[in-house]
Amino acid sequence: MHKNSKIILGIDPGTLLMGYGIIAVTGNEITLIIMDVLKLSSKEDGYHRLKLIHQKVCELVELYVPDELAIEAPFFGKNVQSMLKLGRAQGVAIAAAMHCNMPVTEYSPRKIKQSITGNGNADKLQVMKMLQRILKFEDDPRYMDATDALAVAVCHHFQDNMPKSSGVKKVTGWKDFLQKNPARLK
Repeated sequence: MHKNSKIILGIDPGTLLMGYGIIAVTGNEITLIIMDVLKLSSKEDGYHRLKLIHQKVCELVELYVPDELAIEAPFFGKNVQSMLKLGRAQGVAIAAAMHCNMPVTEYSPRKIKQSITGNGNADKLQVMKMLQRILKFEDDPRYMDATDALAVAVCHHFQDNMPKSSGVKKVTGWKDFLQKNPARLK
């Protein structure tokens, strides 16, 4: 790939369905590489499922050689046991990426939705439809966990390319803006 390109692996952690999406970014162009889910049996031992999550993340890293991992943070629910299981799944995915010396960034579900649709309260269908526009794919995925993971990767790209606040010139109005940015006047 080009020097100014990178591959981002997005993960939507889960103990029964773990979504994953991989994008390639070259300049301002984002290309979908793959999105899918790892489907795990509820009949399997919880520790065995964690092992399978670890193996899948390692397999994705080996196959696609992503530069960074972006992962969805668990949302706080009322069921403590569910939160614990989700946290373990997330931790295993993070550990697998870190074992491969890959930087990891975590995003809240609200931040991901905001980044993709402009609305932090968007539903899964709105997120999927926007991703179809951004990445130019038509097929609806079988599981929304796959598009959730893809959204995490795209969110990471968008956040990574936002202007840093230290370089932003604060202005108080148009007159102030034009004084601080004379080259922008035509």
